[in-house]
Amino acid sequence: QVQLVESGGGLVQAGGSLRLSCAASGRTFSNYVMGWFRQAPGKEREFLAAISGSGGSTLYADSVKGRFTISRDSTKNTVWLQMNSLKPEDTAVYYCVADDSYTPRRVGYDYWGQGTQVTVSS
Repeated sequence: QVQLVESGGGLVQAGGSLRLSCAASGRTFSNYVMGWFRQAPGKEREFLAAISGSGGSTLYADSVKGRFTISRDSTKNTVWLQMNSLKPEDTAVYYCVADDSYTPRRVGYDYWGQGTQVTVSS
């Protein structure tokens, strides 16, 4: 079992930045692909980014490519999502996810955190 706890959400003005953190525990963290999703009110959950266990491979949604960066430190069992140039449409609950797969992917994650709210004001 993998436990995921997100932090770092909050209120930010448009154009600003936030860095989300996800602390993982319970299994060998370095074996897991980690990622981030978000869900805005009235919308479906949206894949944002994923990173391989080694950190050598990443995958991004087109909507955030160039603005968001995913990274990880397996020695600290932590994955981050650096979010720059934030827009009001980035307002959502952001979820950390994990899966014991080899390559980053957009669907099919077994483990989910509880989420952290990000609100971008105009």
